[in-house]
Amino acid sequence: MREERLPPVFLEKLCDHYVPLAEQVAEWRRGKPAGPLLLGVNGAQGTGKSTLAGALALALEEMHGMSVAVVSIDDLYLTKSDREELAARVHPLLVTRGVPGTHDVALGCSVLDALSSGEPCAVPRFEKARDDRAARSDWTEVSEPVDVIIFEGWCVGARAQDESELAEPVNALERDEDADGVWRRYVNDALAGPYVGLFGRFDRLVMLCPPGFECIRDWRGEQEEKLRQKFLTKGEPLPDGVMDEAGLLRFISHYERMTHWMLEEMPGRADVVFMMNRERDIVESRA
Repeated sequence: MREERLPPVFLEKLCDHYVPLAEQVAEWRRGKPAGPLLLGVNGAQGTGKSTLAGALALALEEMHGMSVAVVSIDDLYLTKSDREELAARVHPLLVTRGVPGTHDVALGCSVLDALSSGEPCAVPRFEKARDDRAARSDWTEVSEPVDVIIFEGWCVGARAQDESELAEPVNALERDEDADGVWRRYVNDALAGPYVGLFGRFDRLVMLCPPGFECIRDWRGEQEEKLRQKFLTKGEPLPDGVMDEAGLLRFISHYERMTHWMLEEMPGRADVVFMMNRERDIVESRA
């Protein structure tokens, strides 16, 4: 492994947890008869799933000589205009990106299928500051076959809840803005429908498991502050997609129901689970 290529933040992660994970992923790949291994990585907002994906990709490349493509479900969000149309047609809450039903699942399936077959592929990008998909010219081109595809995201691998679980609101957002349950049932139906075909492509699933939803507000707030400082440092005006504290609290309320549900049911079926503490340290791994 050529350590000079690895940023310090990755080196610490690699030494503690991701070297063993890379070894396991490489073993899974070698055991697959043909085609790349498709690895799902699940983690709530702020857990470090993008860091995990990046560090794991570097470890697989440097230590195992494998080529890796990383895809984020965040880059599959519907365009802003498409979400506005969906909000007008189904429910106003669907204008906010994030929950199942606000991704272009067909695009995601086509990207994963192209990567799996070794065909040249353009991986889309989403600009969160603008709250819209990046121009096609800014997508990432993958021209050579890969050994491993890492597909990461907060709801990656999630399953639908039982219909009976949807009756009671979990927070003020659901109580006040989704009193009839139309929004949460649309989200759940999406998970039970199109997303099954997307997540069903995974060979293995890794989960970053925080101690509870109460940590997510602080962790997600740190991410938003970094985005805010990026523009302030450059002396540029803040785009509409950068949220203040009130906006952030409302934003994460969209994810509370599914986060609780994933923390309840996913650890029992994921292939690898990294248990985290409030400081975002990985304190235990389960396989």
